[in-house]
Parts: sequence; C-alpha cells; structure tokens
Amino acid sequence: MILYPNCKLNLGLHVLRRRADGYHDLETLFVPCEAYRDRLEIVPCEGEARFVGSPEVTWTDDLTMQAYRLLDAEFGLPPVEIRLEKRTPVGAGLGGGSADAAFALRALRDLFSLPLDDAALAARAARLGSDCAFFIYNRPMLGTGRGEILEPFDLDLSAWRIEVVVPAGISVSTAAAYRGIVPRDHRPYALSTILRRPVAEWKDLLVNDFEATVFAAYPALAALKQDLYDRGAVYAAMSGSGSALFGLFEK
Repeated sequence: MILYPNCKLNLGLHVLRRRADGYHDLETLFVPCEAYRDRLEIVPCEGEARFVGSPEVTWTDDLTMQAYRLLDAEFGLPPVEIRLEKRTPVGAGLGGGSADAAFALRALRDLFSLPLDDAALAARAARLGSDCAFFIYNRPMLGTGRGEILEPFDLDLSAWRIEVVVPAGISVSTAAAYRGIVPRDHRPYALSTILRRPVAEWKDLLVNDFEATVFAAYPALAALKQDLYDRGAVYAAMSGSGSALFGLFEK
C-alpha cells in the first residue's frame, strides 16, 4: 500500500496556559496543505517489522514504527516493511512527522481490516504526538487541548492560492519555541470567531503566538512574512512553531 502524507498549516495559534503535565493548552485551526507530500509505502514482509529510509529520514522511524507497534500491541499485526521517502522539510512547523505516523495508522487499519473508525484511530494517534490525530481526519479541524481535541470546522479556502515558504538553513525547535512563550488565557476574540470573519480582516486579528519569540530569534522569518505581504498576500503567518511561513493570495 502506497500513501502520500500531506503537510498541514495552522491558521492562528493561541497558547492559552501551561498544564500540570508540562504541556500547554492551545487553540488552532489545522488545515491540510498540498505544498509537500511524503511517500509512504507499507507492505507485508517476512521476519520482523522494519523501516527502510534514506539516512536523512531515519528519525521518522520513531514515529512510523511507533505507529506500527502501537497497533501491533493491541491487534497482533503481521510484520511489515515501512518505506519512507521524505519530502516535507523537518523543523518547519508543517507536521510532516505527525502526518507520516497518522497515515501509517490509516494504512495499517485498511491493510489488515482493523475494527477502528476514524475517532478510535485518532484517539490512538494522539498517543504518538499532539498533531497526529488531525491527520486521521485530514480536513479543517479546530484543535484544542494539546491539539488532539478536534472539532470539524467549516472553512473553504478554494478562492485563495496558498504559497508556502520554507527558509533554507533555519529549523526551529518546538521545545525552544515553547520555552519563549508567555501563555495568555484571555483574548478579545475566540479563534473560531476570528476565523468566521472575512479573510481580508485576518491580518490584524488572526495571530500565531509563536511569532513574537521566534521572529526575535530569527529576524529573517519576519522579513519573509513581510515579503509575502509586499507581494500581495491578503494574509500571511508562520505555521506552528516555524520555520515555514505561508500567504493567502487571491486567485
């Protein structure tokens, strides 16, 4: 079975509070994005389950193989070989590793006809990472909690061209980005309220809280965001904790 895990963008990202478990409560809108797609192949094999990938992507072994082991522990799966060709940039806030893990779960469910609907599979995906559950559904979803509590959100971006910019040589550590965050629980508007306003009004309302500290550490990212506006973007922002930026342009 061959799949092509897509990346994601965050439309707005509010960090609300630090939790007792060390994570943060947040609210964001996850939207699927076709700017980058990995190639993931899962096939039955003899012997033990194994991962095959070029040296620069073997870090993802931890996620795709964890996905296999998670379901294997519950259902006793036959061994598989997981082959991954990585195309989504690492450390860009595009969720590439989370997508690979979630698509692996979806592939294994279908390959072995496991009795799991999307909600049950998403609950298992959330154990692998905060963004993983979104990719089970892979449609616009409002994320709360760590990002794993998901609610469908009606959003149509078909009138907009999405341009994603990934700066060369800049990879942002999510852990470091969180260390610079000052959570804010009280906001003038809920994220869902802002997202229901016209896209042309988002520039002054729809905020990614990570931008303040990440841009301070990497001024080139702030310059790239401004360049998107200078080239006509109606809305531009950083995705997740960076370093990727994106702009919405009228078609």
